[in-house]
Amino acid sequence: MPNQNEIREKITHTIIEALEKGGLPPWRQPWLNDKNAGIPENVVSKKQYRGINPLLLAVGSMRHNFQSKWWATFKQWQELGGQVMRRPNDVEPGEWGTTIIFYKPLQILEEDEDGEKKQKTIYMLRTYTVFNIDQVAGECLNHLRVGHSVATDTDCIVNYENADRVIEATGADIRYGGNQAYYNRRGDFIQVPLREQFTAAEYYETVFHEIVHWAEHPTRLDSYKAGCYAFNELVAELGSIFVASELRIPTAETLPNHASYLDHWLRAMKSDPKFIFQAASQASKAADFILSFSRVEQPETEEVLAE
Repeated sequence: MPNQNEIREKITHTIIEALEKGGLPPWRQPWLNDKNAGIPENVVSKKQYRGINPLLLAVGSMRHNFQSKWWATFKQWQELGGQVMRRPNDVEPGEWGTTIIFYKPLQILEEDEDGEKKQKTIYMLRTYTVFNIDQVAGECLNHLRVGHSVATDTDCIVNYENADRVIEATGADIRYGGNQAYYNRRGDFIQVPLREQFTAAEYYETVFHEIVHWAEHPTRLDSYKAGCYAFNELVAELGSIFVASELRIPTAETLPNHASYLDHWLRAMKSDPKFIFQAASQASKAADFILSFSRVEQPETEEVLAE
């Protein structure tokens, strides 16, 4: 059985491989206005996957061109009356299922240098293999497939008003004007160009990106890492995608200067397998914090990420 470092290295390699294939990062999936599309969810619990797992499932979706957000283990699909299809001949062994990880915090007592026992948190890590509904046969599951949900005229409308409420609820000081978007840490305010200078998708993604930086302030999450530009930018990139996806807001089709960003991220991932885990974990926390101002938080789950 692989140890925790081996699991991290394998997962990191999977994401590096996807990034090196070119184009946009795998977490920037084409947007579909369908009830069965969006942030990956477990079909049984109906809970969204957290931390690193949305990235891993995005890689799996990109690799096999999956469209639906619904995932489950082989056994879970069987219990729902479905059957995972056999691996196609053109898919390498071990690449039909998608590996995700499960973290559970455990409290242990550890002796310090003075011989005193102090409580320490460690994390149990396990891997699971899950399959998308697009890999599962069974007419009883057709309602979970993209294109099979009964859509109303309301469903086809992007609810930008909801996104505006989320932004307003944070109370962030957002100032408009100029031709740059940034978060001023010393002044604790966000500066963005005028709204009409953006497409709708670009506007919300830009604002959410800067609000993630705003959330890092010491009076909030206190999560900013000084001198770690690539890390902080990846957290903001992932956090903005997580928020936009939950609100069903289309993400922009371009990532400004993405070639430069990707180069930083790839080098950091190759030198430290924990890099992507920590960034994804922090991005999830930031997204939850931003959304907490305008929603009733979901119950805590055991799927958390090691720091």
